[in-house]
Amino acid sequence: MSGDGTTAEDDPLQTAVWRLRSRACWVDAAALLTPATPQAALQRASLLVERCLYTEAGWEDAEDALRTAEALAHTDDERGAAACERGYLAYAATLLQVRDRADEARAALGRAAALIAPGAPGRPLLDFRRGLIAENLTHSPQAARAAYRRAHAGATAHADPLLLSATWRHLAGLALREGELTEARHGFAESLRIREELGYLVGTAPALVSLADTETGPEAARLREEARRLFRLLGGVPTWLAHRLAPPEEDAATA
Repeated sequence: MSGDGTTAEDDPLQTAVWRLRSRACWVDAAALLTPATPQAALQRASLLVERCLYTEAGWEDAEDALRTAEALAHTDDERGAAACERGYLAYAATLLQVRDRADEARAALGRAAALIAPGAPGRPLLDFRRGLIAENLTHSPQAARAAYRRAHAGATAHADPLLLSATWRHLAGLALREGELTEARHGFAESLRIREELGYLVGTAPALVSLADTETGPEAARLREEARRLFRLLGGVPTWLAHRLAPPEEDAATA
């Protein structure tokens, strides 16, 4: 996910973009942005890349938007940010088994790391995405944890709550794998709290399911039912959550 916050100083355009994005209306949000500047082109590309990850669709639209952002980028920060989005799109295609673009993802994020200075506002998001590759493509939990912790510290320093919700969630996921249930429950709960406070509906159902994995009995059932409600409300997005939310009888019928 992009590390952008909710609004920029209550800018009406950014508020409208955020509201649409948070409700899984990425195409409508992107349509509000005219890609006439590097910043607008990059934000538009970011929205359409995020749409790919959540819907497993819209790959060509995202590629087109990325090419525009890359063409308009002139500074190192702008080129680095565009490379970060390029790497994220390649990561999403690989993760969702659309096409193996793992080498492209690593190379693009490597370019971004050479262009985005340590301490720059875009660095925490880059660190987070390098953590995703380490966790899910390279299968190196130690490297992933180190990257997530850098991203977590950076998101805190730059007051980026949406990215912070993601670092909490992924650090908690690593803790859960290692049997650290209390740590995992705390991290998932923090991620859910932030997303609910921001009104980030499209990211709330996954957060509910993750927290449910640390609970049992009625509380786990309540969390999963709330996730199902949101999933249906948003038209079955994110698509990859469907199998986690299938009722037990459906699981048995399709096994």
